[in-house]
Amino acid sequence: MAPTNSTIQKTTENQKKPILRMLDPYERLILGGLLLVIMCSWAFISLSADVMQGQTQSFDERILLALRTEGDPTDPIGSKAWEDIGRDITALGGYAFLILLMIGVSGYLFLARKREMGWFLIAAVVSGFIMTMTLKSVFQRPRPDIVTHISHVSTSSFPSGHSMMSMVVFLTMGALLARISTRRRLKIYCMTVAVVLSLLVGCSRVYVGVHYPTDVLAGWSAGVVWATLACLIASWLERKGFIGLHERVKESESPE
Repeated sequence: MAPTNSTIQKTTENQKKPILRMLDPYERLILGGLLLVIMCSWAFISLSADVMQGQTQSFDERILLALRTEGDPTDPIGSKAWEDIGRDITALGGYAFLILLMIGVSGYLFLARKREMGWFLIAAVVSGFIMTMTLKSVFQRPRPDIVTHISHVSTSSFPSGHSMMSMVVFLTMGALLARISTRRRLKIYCMTVAVVLSLLVGCSRVYVGVHYPTDVLAGWSAGVVWATLACLIASWLERKGFIGLHERVKESESPE
């Protein structure tokens, strides 16, 4: 049977549509997530290769010294109050704070009858921590020694654990909150706060002198990869019915 004029017209119109408009929201999410994973993975691999070959050392040292008073590598730029602010911000990416935050948020999810989300959050954070420690043990980059540290450290430098874990924890939590929010404005707000906090933590690690800038860039890249993979898995589990985000929210908000 020959195609009718209407069929031919619809086919022509579909061909004129941008490819992204032909995809449903889930397919666009998967495509965007995979592209982000590929780009950040490439960034991490490139950075790690350059760092191991010593190509970034001069750049790293210039940035560190730029954040110190000229002629005195023991004194960070700014007043003592700024040093306190730097330590306070860097503490937001500390393992103790992130673990307490994970326990508090997952505890809320359990009490709100969103147990699947709670277990998923714990799995994402714990696996991210294991990956962070694994990467540190593989690269074994020494800490910066050209400036004085104003924060205590005990592990190797590359990648920055605070930067990576803040991305993993804050982005994963922000994405979960965005998924259960119905208003676009709230979704944007959750993700913006997560990204800004992660960026501040990473920058503070360079300011307090315990990381090279490339350590932080690598930590951000690896953290984005891990958090994005976690979000893609969460979306897949939701689509398969293992995590019912929207149904659970409605149940928990209904009066008892």
